[in-house]
Amino acid sequence: MPGTVLLLAAAPVGKGCLVDAASVLPVLAAVPPAVLSGTDTANVVELADPLEPQAVLTRLRAAAAAPGPLTVFVTGQLLLDRRQHLPHLALARTTTATVRYTGLPWQWIREELRLRQAGTTTLVLDLHADAETWEWLRSHPLDCGRNIAVYGRVAPPPSRRTVGAPTYMKAVATILRSGHRPAVPELHQQVLARLGDEVYRDVVLGVPGVGVPGVGVPGVGVAVPAGGFAPRPPYRPERPRPQTPPPSASLERGDPHDGLSDADRSREGAVGRSGGSDADRSGGSDADRSGASDTGRSGASDTGRSRGSDTGRSVAAAAARSVAGAAARQADSEAARPAHDDPHAYITAAVQSGRHTDADALAAEHEQAAVRAHGAGSEQALHWAEVRADLAMFAGDPVRSCRTWLAVATARLGAGQTPDTPAVEAAVDRAHHQWGQIRDADSARELGFALAQLRGRVPGRREGALENIKQQLSQLQTQN
Repeated sequence: MPGTVLLLAAAPVGKGCLVDAASVLPVLAAVPPAVLSGTDTANVVELADPLEPQAVLTRLRAAAAAPGPLTVFVTGQLLLDRRQHLPHLALARTTTATVRYTGLPWQWIREELRLRQAGTTTLVLDLHADAETWEWLRSHPLDCGRNIAVYGRVAPPPSRRTVGAPTYMKAVATILRSGHRPAVPELHQQVLARLGDEVYRDVVLGVPGVGVPGVGVPGVGVAVPAGGFAPRPPYRPERPRPQTPPPSASLERGDPHDGLSDADRSREGAVGRSGGSDADRSGGSDADRSGASDTGRSGASDTGRSRGSDTGRSVAAAAARSVAGAAARQADSEAARPAHDDPHAYITAAVQSGRHTDADALAAEHEQAAVRAHGAGSEQALHWAEVRADLAMFAGDPVRSCRTWLAVATARLGAGQTPDTPAVEAAVDRAHHQWGQIRDADSARELGFALAQLRGRVPGRREGALENIKQQLSQLQTQN
């Protein structure tokens, strides 16, 4: 039976816009309909920045009435109406004063999907909330109905005078562009692994619904915070907070030669929980985001470093177990196939079994092949360089990982990418994170100066990153 897919991207026009919702549609539109739906064939309806809530309701009602599986991808921002304080999806003409009349009540979505057969409907959400709605979400779940599987995130408001990016949905589209559609719970976990610390303050939606396999998130119809709502402080050199990243999402990517554009790879450089350069584009203030930059140095000794929060570690551990389990299942299913059929699967299996040298050797071969075929600054070559940086991290070699991430960032800048390009910021964030793990003072000083120079060009989305590096370098010089 054919499936139905509804792509809805909506945000106000003008200064009330919190997220560039429509930017995700070209990426989603590049995914084959059958992959979007998870069925052999599918009908796709696309709504970009709609004006009238009744028009959206009509399309939603038609999609809900269609037989077969229904997948609804919603990207946009939430606002509360001033009278009833109920959430609305803001549309193109919506303002805080007119949301009751110009926005799409969230209850309409719930009611239109309420009578669908259990296990046939999935909502994939990438939403941003304004400050008032974000406070409301602390005590109110985003109710989507009992029979609906809901996956995604709600991000807090971005920094002032900035517009967030729908990085969760772009990561979904990027994974699906490989042509393979994992089960939605597994897809959700892969996306979270790619976004890493970017979702630290987000409300993560992982609700299986009735008749749909779960992902270990408690409750039905409940929005569960990832890491809680506690805001992350700006750089505080006296109390750095290193965190342990889970297994690399870059090892799970599809075809490394798919030639993704910069827009499609807004988080392709992002790995695990070592940071997230798109963090502020997807919500949260400069003082709350970019987990990688949150990690600093307080000297070369272990005693000079503080641990990440228990919550951060628990979230990282959960993500690590999920990704590790998926990687192990993939490796088992492909054990009889030659390694060259799927280098990413082979590399993941090698890392899981502790064969870090073998994994890096294979990645190096593919990197050199990509350099010969496409050039040193190509996305194909840089993809494999990023994989090798991750492999160094898993092997416990932060010096090599930091050096590689610095090289990736420099190569991207040399190829003409701007300092605020997400992949450039991600590379510098990860270099910063790995630098914070280096125990050898000489190596820390050497790479610290290179990192400081690069931070001068790529400050990132978190205030105080460069100042943090300078202070730690000063401490290292004093220790010397």
